[in-house]
Amino acid sequence: MNIQKEMLEAIEKELQKQVARLDQTRTKQFHEMLTYHMGWTGERAGPEASGKRIRPLLVLLATASMEASPNWLHAKPAAAAIELVHNFSLVHDDIQDNSDKRRGRTTVWVNWGAPMAINVGDAMFVIANQAILDLAEYYPAEVVVKAASILSNCCLDLTRGQFLDMSYEERSDLGIDDYWPMIGGKTSALLSACTQIGALLGNASEDEQEAYRLFGYHLGLAFQVQDDILGIWGDEVLIGKSTASDLVEGKNSLPILYALGRHGKFAQRWAQGPITVDEVKAVASLLEDEGGRRYAEEMSENETRMALEYLDKTNPRGEAGAAIRQLANMLLKRKQ
Repeated sequence: MNIQKEMLEAIEKELQKQVARLDQTRTKQFHEMLTYHMGWTGERAGPEASGKRIRPLLVLLATASMEASPNWLHAKPAAAAIELVHNFSLVHDDIQDNSDKRRGRTTVWVNWGAPMAINVGDAMFVIANQAILDLAEYYPAEVVVKAASILSNCCLDLTRGQFLDMSYEERSDLGIDDYWPMIGGKTSALLSACTQIGALLGNASEDEQEAYRLFGYHLGLAFQVQDDILGIWGDEVLIGKSTASDLVEGKNSLPILYALGRHGKFAQRWAQGPITVDEVKAVASLLEDEGGRRYAEEMSENETRMALEYLDKTNPRGEAGAAIRQLANMLLKRKQ
């Protein structure tokens, strides 16, 4: 069995163990709400409903790639904590965005109502904070406290990013400088926490931990910019979602903010009000003609280069080191 497959199986077992805190007589249905969102139960349960578990995998690969690393299995609680934080944010995002689908299935709030779904997200957040403390079985107190501190700071950054994203929705004065703090919170904060905590638990030096943190941070920026590009010009079959939605929904993505700053025909059309589905192809073409796609691709390439340079500084070793490089390249070079 290769190391990634072994880690993914260990992650799933650890997540089920952590979520089982609610598997009690009076809270069976509550527990079911969490297991449904995690993709383990309900209609069409399985790997597609669970997601790829990339974030916890990054934690364990970073841990195992360090020269003085202990057994990576000892870091499982941290990997579970990261994935639970990610999923708590998804449950709340679905409510805030009024999204009725998540990974092809109806969302928790659609099934059980928004009040219950808010409580499901809250439970995942609490269990994540309980899980990180389980590291105390194998790690000294100062390491556990630092890991918990990284996680809590990351959660605050997630809320900052979400605040900016929601507060930007009604604004028409945004520029590129407003974009980076938003995605730094919404996307990069959690990925940088993955790699920093993983390095910490692998007994990395302070310099190696910082390099791994910056690898995760720039990985997140590059990934989000690529997602912005795919959200307008991607192949719908490959990316699994409509490329009309970003323009129709008026999303403040990087190509759009760049073109708005050019004050050309795209900006004029944008100012006139919502774009209809029938207009999407023509507006996307206009956006490309005015340099929005080219600029975003250049920024993605810059962030990709920085991410890989920081990964090189960590000098990841062994099978885990090869796997984390492979995973990074997969995330950074998705087909369009």
